[in-house]
Amino acid sequence: MDIAVHKLAESQIGPIKSNFASLKLIRAYGLRPDLFAVANIFSNEGDENATAYAKGALEAIAELCQLPVESLESIRGQMDALGLEGIRVLGIAKAGVNDVQHEENLPETPRGLSFAYVGLIGFADPLRANVPAAVAECRSAGIRVVMITGDYPATARAIGLQAGLEASNVLAGDDIEAMSDEQLAEQVKSTSIFARIQPNQKLRIVQSLKANGEVVAMTGDGVNDAPAIKAAHIGIAMGGRGTDVAREASAIVLLDDDFGSIVKTIRLGRRVYDNLRKAIEYIVGVHIPVAGLALLPLLLGLPLILTPIHIAFLEMVIDPACSVVFEAEKEEDDVMQRPPRDPGSPLLQPKRIVWAALQGFIVLVLLAGVLIIAARLGMPEPDLRALVFTSLVFMNMGMILVNRSFKASLFSALLRPNRSLWILLGGVTALLSTAVFWPPAQKLFHFGVLHWDDLSVCAVAGLFSLLLLEAIKSLWFRIDGKTGKATVLKKV
Repeated sequence: MDIAVHKLAESQIGPIKSNFASLKLIRAYGLRPDLFAVANIFSNEGDENATAYAKGALEAIAELCQLPVESLESIRGQMDALGLEGIRVLGIAKAGVNDVQHEENLPETPRGLSFAYVGLIGFADPLRANVPAAVAECRSAGIRVVMITGDYPATARAIGLQAGLEASNVLAGDDIEAMSDEQLAEQVKSTSIFARIQPNQKLRIVQSLKANGEVVAMTGDGVNDAPAIKAAHIGIAMGGRGTDVAREASAIVLLDDDFGSIVKTIRLGRRVYDNLRKAIEYIVGVHIPVAGLALLPLLLGLPLILTPIHIAFLEMVIDPACSVVFEAEKEEDDVMQRPPRDPGSPLLQPKRIVWAALQGFIVLVLLAGVLIIAARLGMPEPDLRALVFTSLVFMNMGMILVNRSFKASLFSALLRPNRSLWILLGGVTALLSTAVFWPPAQKLFHFGVLHWDDLSVCAVAGLFSLLLLEAIKSLWFRIDGKTGKATVLKKV
């Protein structure tokens, strides 16, 4: 804001350095909790008299100037008109100061000076173009955005409307000061814009939202924001213009100072959470048929199907699928249309655990059918092993495809880009073909000759398991899970 004032001054009176080269700063009065204004006293070299200049909130400037009620009301009308356009407004005043050679005679606060009102200065600070869309996306994701600002209420309401916030109720700092904690906790449930807020009131707002069961993220950049940032569940500091204190108090630092980056982070976090859950469910499900094929031949008196080399081959498929393929999956189409999850809910809910186990048991049942039928038809042991193992690999690949998405159809999921998936499936197909058709590899895997009609059986079994799991999945995940609450506070 000071830079903007300097630029305006240079456009009106020329370079500041040349015009004020002879001025000396005698005393500076900083912002006080009980006076939202700053003042500086300047004098010419050797001059016993000086001039004090003050800028700040209109209420503070009016107090320093002791403006009559009629004048203050007229000025408020001007300020309201500017505020409705989203202009931030400061009052300006000046005062003559005598005998500045003896600094001990200067007052301790600007209130000891006889200021005269000069006028208003407005600052156009337009919202970034992406802020309304980011706020709308937060709303669709069940996240409530609250604006806390030191601006005049009319300005705060205008900016809030531009951002897409609910602006019917604006709560001012003086009103908050008169409220008890219980009253404030009730008021914050329906208020999205807070104006003329002091640092301690920011902290109270955060604490009230937390008392209502909200998960609170607080953004800020100044020293005065640090207590509220620290008190929030997630403190977010602006890295570009933010102070060191704000950054130290925060859990996340935005390098670009863009509110839209918070929304991108939420989307990324939901994607990571979804993909982690998909990988866990897949790894639980896929090991059930592996374990079952290790035990089933022993129970039925059939030839062993899986040996260490087969287990190693399967893990070469399972491990990359969990650590690379699912991690690379793009977010679900509705990832920002869901309400926040309950922070106390487990990573794997009972419904998802049952689904993971159900996948494994369905695949195991199908594999057991292939194994038993082929064994009863008198298929030699090496051929039987090749048939069942190839079917297992095909079904494993089907499980990967089924678990890619719980919202999109199989066809839609296949069209979603995932380079890692197709590299994995292509590599698995090449290795399996080598193991089945190359004699040295057949010997290593204890495989017999797998004819084309046998391959068609494997392909049909794999396709049937894929379609069956997809049909069950579409019914299983038709009902959404629990809802939650979250709040993002944006400090302006």
